Amino acid sequence: MKRLNVLLLPMFLVLSFSIVSVHAEDKVTGSASVGLFNRYIFRGYEIGSNSIVIQPALSVSYKGFSLTLWGNIDTNEHPTQSFSPDNEGHKSFNETDLTLSYTYGIERLSLTGGYIYYGTKYTAETEELFISATYDMLFKPTLSIYRDINEYGSTYLNLSVAHSVPVYKDITLDLGASAGYFAGRDDYWRTYESSTGDYTGKKYSAFHDGMLKAGLTIPVEKNLSVQPVVQYWFPLSSKAKKTMDGNSYNHNGKLDDTFVTGINLSLSF
Repeated sequence: MKRLNVLLLPMFLVLSFSIVSVHAEDKVTGSASVGLFNRYIFRGYEIGSNSIVIQPALSVSYKGFSLTLWGNIDTNEHPTQSFSPDNEGHKSFNETDLTLSYTYGIERLSLTGGYIYYGTKYTAETEELFISATYDMLFKPTLSIYRDINEYGSTYLNLSVAHSVPVYKDITLDLGASAGYFAGRDDYWRTYESSTGDYTGKKYSAFHDGMLKAGLTIPVEKNLSVQPVVQYWFPLSSKAKKTMDGNSYNHNGKLDDTFVTGINLSLSF
């Protein structure tokens, strides 16, 4: 089983990030959340399968600066085409990510830059720098660029949109979609060649993963909400799902059509 590249905290994992713009009051804000899902998907890669994953998160913000701690607990680790468990058949708190960021607003444009540290048990730990831009209009388009600066030299671009529609009182229907492009930079990302029977081909670059999601935000108490969600992940190109001689063309494993279902409980403060 090949190593899994871990590069970034996916934008569409169901977390609660609370960011204060530079124009807001000078006070500390934050959020805490916990999610339960049928699997953990990262940029289309399936990390764990046939088990429940628990994903706690804590975020604190002040004057545009944010600190977020996120984790993944797999209750029964099983291998996939992209995932080698650190404790197969058992429970594992197998990932802890730390994100430091700063957000600056210019009228309707919001710019965020930051650093992510990936503390993973199932593969080598790594680090990443990122920058993103969001424009406050219908669907709130966001373009993000991530660059691995440690173990797995690569660049990942993601374009996402999101929109919420009131359905009843304070309950909203939350819709979203994203598309990612991946470009491997170092030799880890060389593709499979039939002539050599090994990963000696050109470096993997492709329109990579797509995702569609729908969910509800249901207020329970002040600052407390429940968010059931379903996500559909799929490969965006033939390269992303390609296999050769029974091996994945992409060194990290081919992408499949995959559904994620679950529920998130979020508290803001």
